[in-house]
Amino acid sequence: MTLVAESGWDSVGGSVQQNRSWFALITFCATTALVAALGLALLFASATVAYAVAHSLQATANPPADANPPAPATRGISGMITDSKCAAKHAKSSRKSPAECTRACVRGGAKYTLVDGDKVYTLEGKEDLLDRVAGERAAVEGTLDGSTIKVASVSSGNAQ
Repeated sequence: MTLVAESGWDSVGGSVQQNRSWFALITFCATTALVAALGLALLFASATVAYAVAHSLQATANPPADANPPAPATRGISGMITDSKCAAKHAKSSRKSPAECTRACVRGGAKYTLVDGDKVYTLEGKEDLLDRVAGERAAVEGTLDGSTIKVASVSSGNAQ
């Protein structure tokens, strides 16, 4: 005697065979691929965020060496205080002393300069002190930045 099930199976313990459409198979494969792609995207996004956070924490903990450069040292240079227009060669025909010529040129828009041999330095700051020693030999203390000296103090005469 053979048992027949109500579900449409031929016999108990037999193989189950269902008719599926091609559309269902394609939908299943596409859904599986989409879920796998989203999973991988989430994995790579998480790894990228973790790397970025670790890198930013490391950069904050160890700033680059040039982030806080040492302040330039103050140094003293002596020479003739003059202006950027005439430099060390004031016009003899002006009938002005070197001090008067320097002050007149600075009032006219020139900058104070320090001439030390063949070197010419532009002076910035402390114009009131520079005005007192204009046209004279003086020692200037300040911070050298290229050919510009940021003046900290000025002393008259051959201090250095």
